[in-house]
Amino acid sequence: MEFNEHKAIYLQIAESLCERILSGKLNAEDRIPSVRELGATMGVNPNTIARTYDHLQQREIIYNKRGIGYFVAPGARQEIIKALKDRFLKEELPVFFKRMDMLSISMNEIENYYKQESK
Repeated sequence: MEFNEHKAIYLQIAESLCERILSGKLNAEDRIPSVRELGATMGVNPNTIARTYDHLQQREIIYNKRGIGYFVAPGARQEIIKALKDRFLKEELPVFFKRMDMLSISMNEIENYYKQESK
């Protein structure tokens, strides 16, 4: 995995795990690699992976079975979708609408373009 220098590595790793959950590569109750395993695989300090896992646990995307390992939480997919929708609506959509306004693009133009592209 190549890291973006403008974003914390632990967040990039968390996003990668979330993408694997959304794509179905990881499902509810699947075991995920240990902190040391993932750190070694990615060439990242285990403390960074521990921070990633703490972040994902706080968001209820993964959970820890003490002595056994980390697992994908049953409602992980829904939590990820909820968070991504929220971020889209609060951060990306306002920028989109502002750009539409600046370029005088109507909703009809967007709808027509979408219909053409999805054929």
